[in-house]
Amino acid sequence: MTSENAAAPVVAPPGDAGAENLSWTPAGDQSKATARPIKVIGPPAFSLRTVFTGIRTLIQYSDLLYTLSVFRLHVRYKQSFLGWAWAVVQPLALMGIYTFIFSHVTTVATGGAPYPIFVFSALLPWIFFSSSITNSIQGLVTYPNLLTKMYFPREIIPLSYLAAGLADFLIASLILAGLMVHYGVALTWNVLYAIPIFLLIAGFASAIALFFSAVHVRFRDVGLAMPFVMQIWVFAAPVVYSVQSVPVRLRRIYLLDPVAGLIENFRRAVIYGTAPDPAALAISAAMAIVSLALAYAYFKSSEGAMADLV
Repeated sequence: MTSENAAAPVVAPPGDAGAENLSWTPAGDQSKATARPIKVIGPPAFSLRTVFTGIRTLIQYSDLLYTLSVFRLHVRYKQSFLGWAWAVVQPLALMGIYTFIFSHVTTVATGGAPYPIFVFSALLPWIFFSSSITNSIQGLVTYPNLLTKMYFPREIIPLSYLAAGLADFLIASLILAGLMVHYGVALTWNVLYAIPIFLLIAGFASAIALFFSAVHVRFRDVGLAMPFVMQIWVFAAPVVYSVQSVPVRLRRIYLLDPVAGLIENFRRAVIYGTAPDPAALAISAAMAIVSLALAYAYFKSSEGAMADLV
């Protein structure tokens, strides 16, 4: 015997990205049904089309990205004596070490710029790049309950580490401005080129973070190896030296690394007040954008199996 007031499920046609609209409504009041979206994560399938659907979903969850980014900052400096000062301690300490080595032990051609400001201007984007990647790769396996208990775009976790790194970059940029005043380095309108250059650095860092965070879910060796890789990479990028120090015959191969061209052009715009090198910037930009699209597509294709592996 059934009652007219018994609850009955009402299933709506499937939406995009494999989601179904499901609501639970009294059988006698179907007109007041309200849809509740349910995300059905399908098997892994690599497709660049997932990039566009993923971006639309990510925009819908932008408030969660903001919340997790703020949470990263609070956790990072919680119960820390120096607190936010750590955002400038690392680049200043590295600047002092490199200045001593490359000013007293050996010399590096800086194009007339004082070495402290020469190296500090490259350390800012590099530290953002390396620390964001190193931290974000561990994110998915650090919060397994989030992946298994609820649905949200999984890329929010690694991207929140990059957003938190942006705050450190902005704080350290104030120190760079103070150093420029101290050494009498004048700003020009070409410094505005630093904004799109930094966005490209952030895009390439996002590509590395998304790809390897997805791989790290399966193979935890990635998280252990990445800090070592970054220690080597810093000397393969023009941080403590300039691109002009690289032999001409090797420079074209050297600039295939997007980080090399982007950091060098960031320094040119900020310290030397000149426009970026068009060829090097075009190569770096193209590789950063393509890498981000492919990495994001791979991340979304791996999303379905993450909850089972963490």
